[in-house]
Amino acid sequence: MKDQYGRLIDYLRISVTDRCNLRCVYCMPEKGVTWIPHSEVLTYEELLTVGKAAAALGIKHIKITGGEPLLRKNVTEFIARLKKTKGIETVTLTTNGILLPNYIEQLSKAGIDGINISLDTLEEKKFRKLTRNGEVKDVWKGISSVIPYDQINMKINCVLAGKDWQKDAVHVAEIAKKYRIHVRFIELMPIQNQEEKGNLEEEIKALLEDVYGPMRRCEERIGFGPSVYYELPEFCGKIGFISAVSHKFCNQCNRIRLTCDGKLRLCLQSENAVDLKSALRQGAYEEELKQLLEKGLLEKPREHRFGCDCIEGEAMSRIGG
Repeated sequence: MKDQYGRLIDYLRISVTDRCNLRCVYCMPEKGVTWIPHSEVLTYEELLTVGKAAAALGIKHIKITGGEPLLRKNVTEFIARLKKTKGIETVTLTTNGILLPNYIEQLSKAGIDGINISLDTLEEKKFRKLTRNGEVKDVWKGISSVIPYDQINMKINCVLAGKDWQKDAVHVAEIAKKYRIHVRFIELMPIQNQEEKGNLEEEIKALLEDVYGPMRRCEERIGFGPSVYYELPEFCGKIGFISAVSHKFCNQCNRIRLTCDGKLRLCLQSENAVDLKSALRQGAYEEELKQLLEKGLLEKPREHRFGCDCIEGEAMSRIGG
C-alpha cells in the first residue's frame, strides 16, 4: 500500500482508549479532557474488522496505544486475536508501565512482540510533577516485570524537559547499559507545550558521549519506525532518537493512525481524518473499508507542519501518539 508520494505504508497505530491513569503535562492539558463516551469508542470487533482490511492492503505491523491501553478491559484477548490476523507480522504495545505487572503474563501468552514504556526521569519529585502525581517506582516495577521475558523486545521512550534534562538523560540512558532494553529519546512536539522547546539530538548525543564514550551508528534496522539507533561501549541495549521536528523524517513515514473513536488520521499533526466508525456502524464490511483506507491514504500529507504558528494542538491522549 503506497501513498501518492510513493511511501510504503505498512504500520498502523490503533488507539483502544483515550483514558489514562496519569496526566502527563505534554499529553494532556492541566484541566484534563472530556472523555469520549464508551458508546463512541470502537468495539474490539470493529477494530478487528479494520485490522483485517488494513492487513489485506499490506499493513504488517500494528502498535496498540491509548491513553493507557491496559486500562481497557480484555485488551490482551484483543491482542491475541490481532496476532492471528492473516498478514500481521508484529503487534506491539505502548504503555506507561504501571499496570504491566498485572498483565505481562497474559501479554506474553497473547504473543506480544514488543513493549514500549514511557519514562522521562528517574527523579521522584520531577516525575510526580511531569505526570501529575505518578510514581517512578510503579513504572520501574512494570519494567522489571518484562525483563524475564526474553522474547519481548522492550524500549524506553524518554521525553527530556526542564533545566536539569542532562541528569535525566544520563540516568535513563544507564538503563540501556545495564539491561537488554533500548532507550529512545523523543523530541518534544509542539502540541501541549508550545513554549517548551525540546532538546536537540546533537546536544543529547554529545552529553552521552562525554559520559559513556563514543557512539557508533547502527547500520541494521531496529524496529519498524523512524528511530535512529546508536551503540555505546559496554551497553546491553541501544540508544535511539526520534526527532520529528529538528530531523524531519516525513519522506520515510510508513504509518497511519486509528483513534479510539474510529478516525483514521494520516499524520500525527494533521487533523484531516477519515471517519471509519460511521462506515462500520452503517454495516460496512472488509471490502468497503479497504476502499475507504485506499481513498483516505491519498490524503496523507507530504509532511507535518509542526512549528507553524497556525497549528493548534490537540491532547495527545486523544490522538494515540
